[in-house]
Amino acid sequence: MTDLLVKKFIKDYENIENPSVRTAYGKLSGKVGIFCNVLLCAGKFAAGMISGSVSITADAANNLSDASSSIISLIGFKLSERSADREHPYGHGRYEYLAAFVVAALILSIGFGLLRDGISKIITPTEVEFGILPAVVLGVSIPVKLWMMFFNRKLDKKIHSEALKATFADSRNDVITTSTVLATLLISHFFNVKLDGIIAAAVSIFILYSGIGLIKDAMDTLLGKAPDEEQAEEIRRKILSYKGVMGTHDLMIHDYGPVRQFATVHVEVPAEMTLVECHEIIDNIERDFLRSGLNMLVHPDPIASEDTLEGKINFELCRIVKKIDERITIHDLRTVHNEDETKIIFDCVAPPNSGLSEDGIKEEISRFMAVKFPGIRCVISFDSGFASIPKSSEEE
Repeated sequence: MTDLLVKKFIKDYENIENPSVRTAYGKLSGKVGIFCNVLLCAGKFAAGMISGSVSITADAANNLSDASSSIISLIGFKLSERSADREHPYGHGRYEYLAAFVVAALILSIGFGLLRDGISKIITPTEVEFGILPAVVLGVSIPVKLWMMFFNRKLDKKIHSEALKATFADSRNDVITTSTVLATLLISHFFNVKLDGIIAAAVSIFILYSGIGLIKDAMDTLLGKAPDEEQAEEIRRKILSYKGVMGTHDLMIHDYGPVRQFATVHVEVPAEMTLVECHEIIDNIERDFLRSGLNMLVHPDPIASEDTLEGKINFELCRIVKKIDERITIHDLRTVHNEDETKIIFDCVAPPNSGLSEDGIKEEISRFMAVKFPGIRCVISFDSGFASIPKSSEEE
């Protein structure tokens, strides 16, 4: 069914890198969600009024909220496809992330409302009238929501959307909620046990837990999270494949929405390379990444050859840090000669789980360097790996 809808309503559906195609996927999800949730809300509301069950009525309100969420997602996808303008030079892609945040907030509000009603029903329990209509409505609702869950999950796997991920989670919550409500209705009728309030409260806690997770995911994208390790490693391997490139570091990826990513990176090249040769390499790297959808800005770092003093120092430093921890790296080395001393200034990246403090790493490096190059002082800055503002410190 999902593939049939995609092929019928999305033109050029296989070209998911195209922003307009991506938006079409989001719009399809929104329209299907509005249609299904409005029908389910009407049926459950009627069933809740007939049976007097607060959990069924709350489930109907949940579907009404889901329809609102679908409208928000639809608007979010529509706004995100707007092209860049003077006020927003990087486009409007983050509207999609904002839509995911609002949907998550709605899930939280439903959870709090259901928890309130459940506690009220626990304090003052009332009889839930069993009827064929409520049972049938709930029974039909479960497979519909189950299909919507897989529908949104399949679309999310195609375009990797935070908004669709939130919608998928919401549909999954509805399957659990409605199944629990139906089970409660049957148990209460056949065993004369008043579980309506307890089950409503238990389900609300699950919904709140899910909503908090979605809020966190949405906030991460809005605030700017660290690059995905697999993506960063793929970028690193691709850069190192260019002839003349000796190394790379300080990668930063700025996410302005799906398929709207910008990046900066430092690339190490031989110091004896001419400016024209260096520019040619950088130009090729930037152009190739742009073709794959990543707008890359490359900064060149010259690396001295090993027959120079700076080159020998760089070689020794690399050897020393590998002795301390194989995962430690250095970059941006430069030498400053004064009348009474020579300073070597460089950045160091240590893994967070190395077990060594920054002071400990500095002491080890300086001790080794003092033996190999007497009279040289180390000035070390620590980077986080994916370029952040370094913390500078000097080792006397």
